[in-house]
Amino acid sequence: MYFKQFYLGCLAHASYLIGSDGEAAVVDPQRDVEQYVAEAEAQGLKIRYVIETHLHADFVSGHRELAARTGAEVVFGEKADATFQHRAVRNGDELRVGKVILCVMETPGHTPESISILVVDREVSDEPQKVLTGDTLFIGDVGRPDLVGSKGFTSEQMAAMLYDSLHEKLLKLDDAVEVYPAHGAGSMCGRNISKETSSTIGQQRKFNYALQPMPKDEFVRMMTTALPEAPAYFPVDAEINRGGAVALEELPEPDALSPEEVNRLAKLRHTILDVRAAAAFGAGHVPGAINIGLGGQFASWAGTLVPMNAPIIVVADDEKKIEEAVIRLARVGHESVRGFLKGGMSAWHEAGLEVTCVPQVSVHELRSMIEERERLQVIDVRRPTEYVSGHVPGAINAQLAQLKKFLENFDPARETAIICAGGYRSSAATSIFEQHGFQKLFNVTGGTSAWIEAGFPVEEEKAAVV
Repeated sequence: MYFKQFYLGCLAHASYLIGSDGEAAVVDPQRDVEQYVAEAEAQGLKIRYVIETHLHADFVSGHRELAARTGAEVVFGEKADATFQHRAVRNGDELRVGKVILCVMETPGHTPESISILVVDREVSDEPQKVLTGDTLFIGDVGRPDLVGSKGFTSEQMAAMLYDSLHEKLLKLDDAVEVYPAHGAGSMCGRNISKETSSTIGQQRKFNYALQPMPKDEFVRMMTTALPEAPAYFPVDAEINRGGAVALEELPEPDALSPEEVNRLAKLRHTILDVRAAAAFGAGHVPGAINIGLGGQFASWAGTLVPMNAPIIVVADDEKKIEEAVIRLARVGHESVRGFLKGGMSAWHEAGLEVTCVPQVSVHELRSMIEERERLQVIDVRRPTEYVSGHVPGAINAQLAQLKKFLENFDPARETAIICAGGYRSSAATSIFEQHGFQKLFNVTGGTSAWIEAGFPVEEEKAAVV
């Protein structure tokens, strides 16, 4: 058996190629599918199946394009109700790829249609050696049960289904069975996902907090309490996946725009998306631009912070970065990139147009500012769970994903220092504060990690969360 995991850090997404005797299946593909085609060709494999463990909400899948390019059959759990031609499978159904059997196990809970795929290499044993768990079982966590409220299920109902899927099916497998999920650390589809991208049933039985022995009602309470708000793009992407996305090559190419044209469109409420690093953004950017750097989890933050279908103008260091941004935006369903600033910020400066700056300050400078400036407000934009584990004394928590809800709690006339874990999310936050009239902004480079490393005092109480 040939088995390969493809891991996309930008979306904390794992997909898989399984092959045997010249045949192959791809499980949970990302939107840009060239790597699967190239790898299958390199291994002498023909892709027969494209399997989706569920209707993914956090990214747009390339299942239809991959099927069209290879002649493969798209496979969904029967409850997915996909609106294009596909094979609907149910518990116990088998797909054969050479000498490998892929056995379907219905595991609802994250979504009603969720399936897991047992991988049986008959040249090794008639028992499963691996299980691809989609978003049902992660490494260190399990899938959120609250993402399908619009489909007629409560979070509690889904959590109860999840408990049964875990305890009556997945945990019945042998401890040696290898576990391969669809996501890793950073995905919003779970709350405590490990940085590891594979494990075993035995390891998860021992160390995964959600798999410890407990009554179903206790599990339901735990899984439905203090869940972070799901990004607005999740239901949009799920519906795109139900119908199948268009091929990437069918999307229109963005126009190269002059600084004057970008300036005009900015005033017409186009979203100016600056994908440069925080330091470059802080040194000078188009007024009103939002900063989401390509160096971090760009796609998921773009899906979270930029409204779906908003007309987007990209600002980047060069045209290769423009191309990268366009593909990564498409991965989360953003298909409305209208153009890019030709020549980048150099051209903007040469045109003599207005530039906005955000000073970048070290944690040492921040400490001095806190001591010297009574009216300085320090805002920590990490998730609440990160914040309560240790933060700058006096900092107020307003997590980036819901920042606009918190803006009225802060005074735009006061000096405002924004901090996160390392400086990436805080730069995005400064751009949002700037859009809402805050002018005395500072981005803390190195973030809370640098503050702690410097040996500065840390608070852990929860009282300062807004």
